[in-house]
Amino acid sequence: MEIELTKGSRFNLSKEAPDLKKVAIGLGWQVSKNGQSYDVDASVFMLSASGKVPNDNYFVFYNNLQSFDGALKHTGDNRTGEGNGDDETIYVDLAKVNPVIQEIVFVVTIHEAQETEQNFSQIKNPYIKIYNYENKRSIARYNLKEAFSQETAVEFGRLYKKEDEWRFQAVGEGYNTGLKTFVDKFINNSRHEEDASAREKKLENIQDNKPQIAISLDKKLEEKAPHIFNLVKKADISLQKVNLTNHKAKVALCLDISGSMSWLYSSGKIQIFAEKILALGCRFDDNASIDIFLFGADAHHVGEMNIDNFKDFIQNVLQKYPLEGGTYYGKAMKMIKEYYFKGWQKMINKHFASNQPVYVMFVTDGATHDQLETEKILKESSHQPIFWQFMAIGKSRKDVKGEGILGWLSQLIASDFSFLEQLDEMNDRFLDNADFFSVEDPETIADQQLYDLLMAEYPNWVKLAKAKKILR
Repeated sequence: MEIELTKGSRFNLSKEAPDLKKVAIGLGWQVSKNGQSYDVDASVFMLSASGKVPNDNYFVFYNNLQSFDGALKHTGDNRTGEGNGDDETIYVDLAKVNPVIQEIVFVVTIHEAQETEQNFSQIKNPYIKIYNYENKRSIARYNLKEAFSQETAVEFGRLYKKEDEWRFQAVGEGYNTGLKTFVDKFINNSRHEEDASAREKKLENIQDNKPQIAISLDKKLEEKAPHIFNLVKKADISLQKVNLTNHKAKVALCLDISGSMSWLYSSGKIQIFAEKILALGCRFDDNASIDIFLFGADAHHVGEMNIDNFKDFIQNVLQKYPLEGGTYYGKAMKMIKEYYFKGWQKMINKHFASNQPVYVMFVTDGATHDQLETEKILKESSHQPIFWQFMAIGKSRKDVKGEGILGWLSQLIASDFSFLEQLDEMNDRFLDNADFFSVEDPETIADQQLYDLLMAEYPNWVKLAKAKKILR
């Protein structure tokens, strides 16, 4: 039965629908016919415990339709408000929401309201409803009955976490300064929430909480590899955001060596990227190292990259393992599983518990020739303490815009990463053990953004893996 909400009322979504993972938030309204056209927009602000957007890409609106963690997707801008049903819809995968996010605010604004002298007095029958995305069953609905007059922006409602449970509040609060109200409140200065002195203080606090072995490593890094040390400090910030400051894990970097990757290796971009992953290894692994695996037509384990041998490591590896024709994810994934969990094939679909997880950074620029094998291994490994972070290099077809011959050419040269997207969403797993994102150029992505991306889903996996007793 659908719950009817009134202004200010709340309900516990986790208790009303305990098995619900994928939620749809429908927002609707009608525009009075007065000879004017109204462009009404739904926007979403995903907030941390500080009440701020932790990254600009956690502000989802018509020009950014997906959140930074991939948990929230906007269906796009409805410019007229005409027709029955929801005008704009937001899909939320609760299992994917970054643990740093504690509140999700849904607002509706009139575009350029000040310039057009428009307000919500002409917006009739506004509502927000929550329903199960998979079976379309409505859970709750709030019809805003307030008599708005001069308001140009309205907060319809918010999802928020309390005691690790998702709850919803019907808000219905109007404001006179449009979207700027919420941008000023939730975003402005959030990008620079910490000034230089505060950031230094944060790093000092991290330093104070480190065991002696980590302090010794930092001194060694500062002396032998200062640029790696700077990367480590950036990784520290991302890890602190998700409460993994003292987390321990093995880190593996699995690199595509198919022929199409040639320019990425010859330009030094893969070496630079490997050093960024080494910085994460310096925090997760007591040995301050990462294991390197390669895959093309075959799979190879090439050894350990650490702060003593990282210089020219990738170039030296390629002299022994030149680029190959073909791309087989499954061969590499099978090798990695066998390396960390010997005898795993005898325990297929049985739990393999450990006190130290494996974080795999899996890098490719194209599709695999062994999709079924890849899916099989990913499903089997969901019973083991191993997390697969897939990253594709290249412009994704889904991100290509444009019409006519230029649009067609752009689609033609773009990469199809649909299979990797499917792996991220794959059903029938004991535990969601994979994440995916793509970058056009691994060198140009900001270091801090990269580390935030690497920690988008992994912290939640760690939590669930412990609950499922495959991680002690």
